[in-house]
Amino acid sequence: MQNHFKLTVDSRSINEAFCRAVVAAFMMPLDPTIEELSDVKTAVSEAVTNAIVHGYGDAGGVITVEGSIKDNGMVTVKISDKGVGIPDVARAMEPLYTTGGSDRAGLGFTVMQSFCDRMKVTSKEGKGTSVLLTKRIAGRRQW
Repeated sequence: MQNHFKLTVDSRSINEAFCRAVVAAFMMPLDPTIEELSDVKTAVSEAVTNAIVHGYGDAGGVITVEGSIKDNGMVTVKISDKGVGIPDVARAMEPLYTTGGSDRAGLGFTVMQSFCDRMKVTSKEGKGTSVLLTKRIAGRRQW
């Protein structure tokens, strides 16, 4: 492993942009392209928003964001909450499915998958959810 960080924030919407900025800054030594940077920032934004809206709702809680960079340019970002959990992960990952009401599009997991090389979601009801995002950053740096 080349580098690692761990960040804990309150599950408040104002912290979504902060998490996205931290992950972007963490990736900068890889010299990512604008597209690579945008892809990861978008996926992180979706995952953090899901934790805030669906994990905790109005109850509030803590979100943990962990990032790692491997020597081969692989970036992993794990977003975790200790919220309500997802009863049926497969169903939650279906495009347009949402538990957030009419103001939610139900595309969060679909967006995350489209911008990352891999995505893994683990969840237990009453215990919380973790989303692991993986993307290889080719950037302009030669490995």
